[in-house]
Amino acid sequence: MNKKKKLIIVSIIAILIISYLVYTIYLLIKEPSDIFTVEEGNVYQEETDIGYIIRDEQVVKGENYKNGMQQIKSEGQKAAKGESIFRYYSQNEDSLKEQIAALDEQIQEAMTNQDTILKLSGFDSDVKLIENQIDELVELLNKTTDLTKLAEYKKEISELVEKKANIIGEKSNSGSYLKQLQDQRSSLENQLNSGAEYINAPESGIVSYKVDGLEETLTPDNFSTLSKEFLENLNLKTGQIIATSDEAGKIINNFEAYIATISKSEEAKNAKIGDSVDIRIPNNKEIEAEIAYISQENEEETLLVLKIDEQIEALTSYRKISFDLIWWSHSGLKVPNQAIAEQDGLKYLVRSRAGYLSKILVKVEYQNDKYSIVSSYDTEELRELGFTESQISSTKTLAVYDEIILNPDLNKVE
Repeated sequence: MNKKKKLIIVSIIAILIISYLVYTIYLLIKEPSDIFTVEEGNVYQEETDIGYIIRDEQVVKGENYKNGMQQIKSEGQKAAKGESIFRYYSQNEDSLKEQIAALDEQIQEAMTNQDTILKLSGFDSDVKLIENQIDELVELLNKTTDLTKLAEYKKEISELVEKKANIIGEKSNSGSYLKQLQDQRSSLENQLNSGAEYINAPESGIVSYKVDGLEETLTPDNFSTLSKEFLENLNLKTGQIIATSDEAGKIINNFEAYIATISKSEEAKNAKIGDSVDIRIPNNKEIEAEIAYISQENEEETLLVLKIDEQIEALTSYRKISFDLIWWSHSGLKVPNQAIAEQDGLKYLVRSRAGYLSKILVKVEYQNDKYSIVSSYDTEELRELGFTESQISSTKTLAVYDEIILNPDLNKVE
């Protein structure tokens, strides 16, 4: 056999192998698309919309807002009515703090110089106890970020330092000098505290420093002022985080908030005030909402205001979001719509079992664009449909893990 014949044979074999592989791959791809395994599942009717957050919120701002502010309550924390939430610095705060720190060093130095006197007088054990208490408080001070606790620890330390100074002063000729330093420190602390402006919560609620100037514009007081044009003219960016203010804060009602949206769905057109729906917010949490207001913008668009009473803290940083509006959700035997065929006004699936195809009569309970929840007719329902007793006894039902055909041809099934 010459080389030319060998080459032809090898080429034919290669073509056959490639053809077989291509056909095998085709079958692997084609088969799953023709068969669907029935499972228990959920079917949703949902849409993705743009929502505007409406809150019952009250901005609080003091007179010394130009001095800068220190948060007492952190973003998202809850505050009781009358509780301090932040404060403005006093005018000379940095200078006063430097003077107090310098006096603390002088006081510490003066007290250290009295150690010998204390040992001779027998009061060193009392001072040592106080110093241990101070060390413990300093350790706690370094570990906490709670401003209320910080102030409490500082006050206790100051009282202990004064107590130590008094003991030393009583047993020392230099006690008057130490007392003088303590008096100077107390005077500076009084100036520091009297110059600071504390801002208290006018109502109980969530503390936030995300102030965007829309607190008096987007309110739950009058939904009738809302419209598509009104909302769009706010010129807000979807998902943009509201900047933190360094001049003001606000208290947000933590019991309820609202989301205004424009929907083009048929469900929105048919909705009623008081209807319950579910929504999926940006943190992927699904929560229940109630339709609080409806206004028909035009033939295609409906303005909805949804009331929520949970996950309010998760939305304090936003004014405009993208969210999913879930009109209904039902569970049961889930099948693709393309597996359902109609004959004589009834719906059927075609089941494949061990190579044998069977028509399965089903009721379509719920349906969205892609999937349906189906169930079987009971005996009484079949009788009402005109089935004979013989037909009823031979009627097959669908079960979990049954394999059904997509795009079935009922004429080819007995």
